[in-house]
Amino acid sequence: MLNIKTDRLILRRFREEDSSALYAYLHDPQSSCFFSLRLSDEDSALTEAKKRSADDQYVAVCLKKNDELIGDLFAMSEEDAISVGWNFNPRFAGQGYAFEAAHALFAYLFDERHARRLYAYVEDTNQPSQRLCQKLGMRLEGTFKEFISFMKDQQGQPVYENTMQYAILRREWGTLKARV
Repeated sequence: MLNIKTDRLILRRFREEDSSALYAYLHDPQSSCFFSLRLSDEDSALTEAKKRSADDQYVAVCLKKNDELIGDLFAMSEEDAISVGWNFNPRFAGQGYAFEAAHALFAYLFDERHARRLYAYVEDTNQPSQRLCQKLGMRLEGTFKEFISFMKDQQGQPVYENTMQYAILRREWGTLKARV
């Protein structure tokens, strides 16, 4: 079970008591890729927190000082390549928490789980996630035009979004880590 501590954060498995904090940012997701995770009420948040507590793919990101959930990361394995992502409560934006958490997760995935490759999908309109990928040393591999739809227009037709793929290899991470 994952339990990583950074200067300000704890990355751990979800708990049922995280449901209210999870609801705080998933009742109205900021990024369209999380629309399918939208929580309608506190009961649905409790169900989601319970589900995540039994699944190592989701990582709760909590403040070290009070164990308050401020966001989450995910790492979905496909052999030695892992799809990664993040979703944070907007109240905690701009404080470096996403970088601190993702950096710690990347180190764990490369050093402990021996991942060969980490990759992330980011909508071309999501500038903060693009900047985070770049700061983490990920490179842009390409953009998928009209790749996926997370919503429909007023006529009920899918609205397709352009999706960028960022990635980093273990050897690139090692080089990046050596420079820091």
